[in-house]
Amino acid sequence: MIRFLALLLALLAPAMAQARDGLVVMSFNVRLPSPSDGANIWENRRDLFVETIAAADPDVIGTQELFRIQGDYLVAKLPQYSWFGIDRRGGHADEHMGVFYRRDRLKLIEQGDFWLSDTPEQVASISWGNLYPRMVTWGLFETRSGKRFYLLNTHFPYRAEDASAREKCAALLRKRIAALPRGVPVVLTGDFNTGPDSAPHALLGEMLADARDAVAKPLGPEATFHGFKGVPDHRIDWILTRGFKARGYRTIDAHRGALYPSDHFPVVATLAWPGVERP
Repeated sequence: MIRFLALLLALLAPAMAQARDGLVVMSFNVRLPSPSDGANIWENRRDLFVETIAAADPDVIGTQELFRIQGDYLVAKLPQYSWFGIDRRGGHADEHMGVFYRRDRLKLIEQGDFWLSDTPEQVASISWGNLYPRMVTWGLFETRSGKRFYLLNTHFPYRAEDASAREKCAALLRKRIAALPRGVPVVLTGDFNTGPDSAPHALLGEMLADARDAVAKPLGPEATFHGFKGVPDHRIDWILTRGFKARGYRTIDAHRGALYPSDHFPVVATLAWPGVERP
C-alpha cells in the first residue's frame, strides 16, 4: 500500500507541483458495482479507487458509471471532497455522471443536468436509438482567488451501431457549450466510447482542445479502456477544454498486482488559466 502511493506520488509530482496555480482535472469511469465482475467487484477495488484519487489530488473530477454507494464511499474516505449529480433516470438508484470537487479549493456556484436527446430538459429522455438515457451533469465553479470555470461531464452510448447517436450527442454538447459565456473557461470530461479519430471528436474539436493532444509529452498509455486486464485498446476517455492551456497530461495505470481501480484508466490534465504563462 505504502509503496503504491509513494510510486504514484513520485510519478505525479512534477504536474502536481505546477498545478496549484492552475487547475487539476480528472476524468474517471469508475465501473458500476456489478456482482458479475468476479475478483474485480467494487468491494475489492474500492480502496484502490480511493488511493488513486488521493495520490492524483485533483481539484475536480468528472466520473461516469458512478453509483451513489461509490460516490458516498469516496467522500467518506476523502472528506475534503463533495459530489453532486442525479442519476440518468432522475433519481439516485442508477448511474450518475457524478462531479467531485475540493471544497477547500473550489466553490460550487451553480449546477445542473440535461439529457442528450431531442428533449434535453426532459428527465430520463431517450432519443436516437439509445438503449439508456444519456446525460450531462455540469457545474459552475469559482476558485478561492475568484476565477470561474464550467465543468461538463458525460458518458456517450457504447455500441458499434450507436455511431450516429454519438455524433448527435456531440452536436448537442457543442451547441450547449457555444451558448456559455465566452469569457468563462470550460472543461468537458467524459467517456465518449469512441476514439480521437471519430466524428464526435471532430465536432467537439471545432471549439474545444483535447488536453492530451495539446501537451508535448503526455505521460502514461494513450489508450484508456482495458477491461480490468491492464492492456488498454482504445482512447475513449477525454478531457477537452476551452479557454485553458494544458500544461500536463497523464493516463494513470497504477494497480496492485492484477487489481485495478476500474476497467478504465483515469486521465488527469493540469490546466493553466487564461493569461498565465509558464516555461
